[in-house]
Amino acid sequence: MDPIVILHAGLATGTILLFAAIGEVFAERSGIMNLGVEGMMLLGAMAGFSVSLSSGNVWLGLAAAMLAGGILSLAHGVVTIHFQADQVVSGLSLTFLGTGLALVFGEGLTGKNPPLVPSFDIPLLGDIPFVGPVFFANHSLLVYVGYLFAPLAWYYINKTRPGMHLRAVGEKPEAADTMGVSVYGLRYFYTFVGGVLAGLAGATISLSVSPGWYSSQTTSGQGWIAVGLVIFAQWDPLRAALGGYLFGALRRGILDLQGPRVLFGLTNPLYINSNWGFFLQMTPYLLTILALVLGARAAMRKRLGAPAALGVPYVRGERGL
Repeated sequence: MDPIVILHAGLATGTILLFAAIGEVFAERSGIMNLGVEGMMLLGAMAGFSVSLSSGNVWLGLAAAMLAGGILSLAHGVVTIHFQADQVVSGLSLTFLGTGLALVFGEGLTGKNPPLVPSFDIPLLGDIPFVGPVFFANHSLLVYVGYLFAPLAWYYINKTRPGMHLRAVGEKPEAADTMGVSVYGLRYFYTFVGGVLAGLAGATISLSVSPGWYSSQTTSGQGWIAVGLVIFAQWDPLRAALGGYLFGALRRGILDLQGPRVLFGLTNPLYINSNWGFFLQMTPYLLTILALVLGARAAMRKRLGAPAALGVPYVRGERGL
């Protein structure tokens, strides 16, 4: 049970949650709750794997994954923005739709070997004791992209004019509309952005962190963890990134505790039988359920800092869209 190995694996696995959670932050900041992250991730994982395999180009695979997630998210946008349907019901339906499409179109992909996202060391930084092996050695390109993406997302939301419009649409859509901001247009756009990032998160699994296509087991519920992370992070991209890395390290640590590992040169005294390990593996999902339960209460959402108009359809007079 090597701390360096656990933290290294946590960063890789956490990158999946980082992309998915920040995508959901963008969508929910605009007022649209999308619980279909799991379905969009699974469809993205399948699309990325399939296109990378058929084209021999992993970058086309990543683009296909993002496009697949984005297009699927627009279905949620039409239902919730144009028809003002219940966002929770629509999001759950999106999960079933995305899962079904992924299983149908992913038939026969198991066991294939497409081109993968390259992994490499960062020169000089990778040689720094402890920090280098954890953060800058033998990571996928997508992990390094995640390091930059989280702070850029935070800056965009909090320090730029488009970010101000995003926050206005999620907090006071009537006021934003009065000021000439397109509430419907921005909600569609950021719902699409959330889908694009969920698709990228799925492709991060199948083309980088855990290469392969294993049908419904590919995402293993990580989309739901990402949704819960948004609430834990209080709709902040940096906190979402940190939470993703912590969840990733926790999942790897739990696996290491299920067998006799070496901890600081000694046989792991915290050995846990695999039967009990099953219950430990439930921990991230129990925390996710707790977050969703808390987020379902309007008073608690307000206390946590949720956008005031989250989940509330916006209707401008009698105009539909």
